[in-house]
Amino acid sequence: MKKLFTFLTMLVVSFPLSAQSFYSETGTAKFTSSVPLHNFTGTSESLVGMIKLDDMSVDFYIDLETLDTGNAKRDKDMLITLETDKHPFAEFFGEITSDFDPESSSEQPVTVKGDFTIHGGTKEVEIDGTITKTEGGLLVKADWILNLEDYDIEPPRLLIVKVDEEQAIEIEVLLKPVEEG
Repeated sequence: MKKLFTFLTMLVVSFPLSAQSFYSETGTAKFTSSVPLHNFTGTSESLVGMIKLDDMSVDFYIDLETLDTGNAKRDKDMLITLETDKHPFAEFFGEITSDFDPESSSEQPVTVKGDFTIHGGTKEVEIDGTITKTEGGLLVKADWILNLEDYDIEPPRLLIVKVDEEQAIEIEVLLKPVEEG
């Protein structure tokens, strides 16, 4: 009887976490770009994200106008290049396709697969990252290479110097539990 009670208690305690959603509006997104002899980084603290553990769905988006490279002219050129007046957001929507144990507090490698949209173009991508269960929620980290050509983005150029087609993207966000009601 004691074993049955322990099993049922563990089931009841663990079920809400596995059916839970996690959300944040304050994640960090960075891109690193380069031109010959110079690298620069753009950062935003306005990454919005959600993971729903019941179906392992993942949804992240960012208002591209929140990206800051520390150089006003470069920022203006970036927004013009990305045509943020027509396409203000970048978004990923997909699902966790690898094994993930929501009860483990160890950092776990995960793979997500889904659609990444930027500049009005959408491409199916697979992204590797990690998820760590913490006291505050789920800490998500990921990085990948975005090729501008895949999204019909013409890299800006100054005379003969052109921004690299490949942009290194990184995200980090602590997704907090959403109260289920």
